[in-house]
Amino acid sequence: MILALFTVLYMVTIQSCNEEKTDDTARVQLRLVDASGDYEEVNVEIIDIQYMNSENQDWMSFTPEQGYPIKADLTELIAGNDLLLSDEIVPAGMMSQIRLVLSENNTLLLKNTTEPIVLDTPSAQQSGLKLKLDTELEAGFSYTFILDWDVHKSIVKAGNSGKYILKPVIRVNTSVNSGSIKGIVTGESMSAETLEPEPLGDVKVAVYTYENDYITETATDDKGTFLIQGLQPGKYIIMIDELKYQPYSSELIEVKVGTVKDVGSILLKIPVN
Repeated sequence: MILALFTVLYMVTIQSCNEEKTDDTARVQLRLVDASGDYEEVNVEIIDIQYMNSENQDWMSFTPEQGYPIKADLTELIAGNDLLLSDEIVPAGMMSQIRLVLSENNTLLLKNTTEPIVLDTPSAQQSGLKLKLDTELEAGFSYTFILDWDVHKSIVKAGNSGKYILKPVIRVNTSVNSGSIKGIVTGESMSAETLEPEPLGDVKVAVYTYENDYITETATDDKGTFLIQGLQPGKYIIMIDELKYQPYSSELIEVKVGTVKDVGSILLKIPVN
């Protein structure tokens, strides 16, 4: 069976497109990023990417340069890494929906294990989650859309059966433009040999609104760097709760359209005994 995952994507950049036939076409890029979960690997296989416009109401396929299937380990798409799913010219006009079609070759590898687990897909998900995009693609312009796949919320353990179920959750942002936050997470040294802070990899960095509403999260890479993309303009708080260190909460961080807010180095401190 095939899993059809219907997703709304959000636009982060619009710029002039110097392709031929700009009188009736637009350029569309699709990029995949991950809001991380506590897993070693989350492997998905995409066998089709389709879109529907308002004129013919038929599903049409994107044709990525590398072809299908597209295989991705979602846990690698952090700290500014993303996966280009498609980059091509499409007819201008209202793009009403986009959907990904996944095979059943989707697997999970838990931390400290070596045997992948097949991710089950419930029948309700196989019929797809339909969400609308309803974005007008103007002729001669280029559009970049980002899919922010929340792995933590997308994988559910089924009771005591040992099975894991894939219920895809992708963050939706219908803003025309968005902003990002980047930084580096370091920690006070726990070694008597050095007092220098050290970069912390695989640390969860969560983003909340100033009203304490959860938005998304990512993880740092082995250099301690992180990048959270596709945030609506506004003020946010970064929170980090790493077991070996004191919980961290930032001051308000203002995100503006089309900019990357660099919060610099965040130092996590050792708990005081």
